[in-house]
Amino acid sequence: MIEIDQLNGVKKFRMARSFWGRGVYFTTSYWIDGLVVDTGCAYTVNDLLSALDNLPVRLVINTHCHEDHMGGNAAIQSKYRVKVMVHSPAIPMLTTPRKRHRLHLYRKFMWGYPAPFQASRLGDRVETENHRFEVIHTPGHSADHICLYEATKGWIFTGDAYIGGRDRALRRDYDIWQIIASLKEIAGRDPNVLFPGSGHVRMRPKKEILQKIEYLDELGERILTLHEKGLSNRKIRKLLLGREMRVAYLTMGHFSGVNLVNSYLNNRPDTQVSG
Repeated sequence: MIEIDQLNGVKKFRMARSFWGRGVYFTTSYWIDGLVVDTGCAYTVNDLLSALDNLPVRLVINTHCHEDHMGGNAAIQSKYRVKVMVHSPAIPMLTTPRKRHRLHLYRKFMWGYPAPFQASRLGDRVETENHRFEVIHTPGHSADHICLYEATKGWIFTGDAYIGGRDRALRRDYDIWQIIASLKEIAGRDPNVLFPGSGHVRMRPKKEILQKIEYLDELGERILTLHEKGLSNRKIRKLLLGREMRVAYLTMGHFSGVNLVNSYLNNRPDTQVSG
């Protein structure tokens, strides 16, 4: 399933695997001036290729190495003979996805394994015919995550570095402190338009980003305070976040409220050892 829209020269392809005619968990690919940012999952490859059919494609960039953002890379690379560029730490995972990128059962079901492709190292800048993008390293959601910022237009393509709402759960491998730092980096650009992986484009988003940062900072302070009082991580989760969400059971605990608490406590910047 695919939904196609356009905003000021940016084409948006919002895609999902469908069940009984309904899309479940959409992710988004963007086309700008021959550049494709993210390519959806393995189950939406044909939809994306059809949508790109009458457009020039000169380069693909992934915001990060998760399977719902790179599923169309191999097919696009094969059809258009273009480079796929990623932040360098992701390259080993992308060239042999099944060996380096083991998926949980729910991830196989929802997004599937991407086909292998040849990845190239992304630098600090990317230029198309009419645009110049700054590459901003924004870890937390994944170690290799980047955003693309076009200063002239004030566009920022954020992948999953910004997700709206008040988080009550987190994946086990996310780093909440890095997520907060990356959100501050994005807010500092004061973008005009934010193009996220969800496809819910936001205009003048700085206020929303700052509100998200404030919520996460305050939540972290409350978690640390309760931890210092001797409460267990599960008790803290129950007091501050309520009952576990359904997603915790569907993912067998890989995405849960207790993981959010754990990330605040286990990844604290003041406990990191420099090497």
